[in-house]
Amino acid sequence: MADELNNAEKITNLETMKHIDNIKKCLNKVAVELLKRGEDHDRTKLESPEVEGFTEYTSKLHDCSYGSPEYKEFLKQLKPTLEHHYSRNRHHPEHFKKGVSDMTIIDLIEMLCDWKASTMRHHDGNLKKSIEMNKERFEISQQLNDILENSIYLFDEIRE
Repeated sequence: MADELNNAEKITNLETMKHIDNIKKCLNKVAVELLKRGEDHDRTKLESPEVEGFTEYTSKLHDCSYGSPEYKEFLKQLKPTLEHHYSRNRHHPEHFKKGVSDMTIIDLIEMLCDWKASTMRHHDGNLKKSIEMNKERFEISQQLNDILENSIYLFDEIRE
């Protein structure tokens, strides 16, 4: 019968199935970590000392354009709150001594999701524009910038 596999093909298929299973295990590990990040994201904003600062500035930040002089001034005023927040939330480049270079792929995914969600809080929010501005701010390489921009489509249908 022509459809029957010989022993070498069966061995090859067995090795391929092991490989597929290992990939599944790795992807499941990443998926679980991402689900945990989604549950824990920005929980520090819900308690003191962060809740007070974010209560005062969230609406102010909402009403201005990301990266504008007004936005930057609000961030300066919010600095103590932000420093506390960054120190406890690793999806921010400011959490790390070497910024983005010290982050994991999971941190980067959460960061990109955070940037998307942040654009939804601004009347003129735009993820591509945020990535472009943050490229300079965080000294993101062109290669990583391209990867982030290539991922924008994942969020096309997400609306508030």
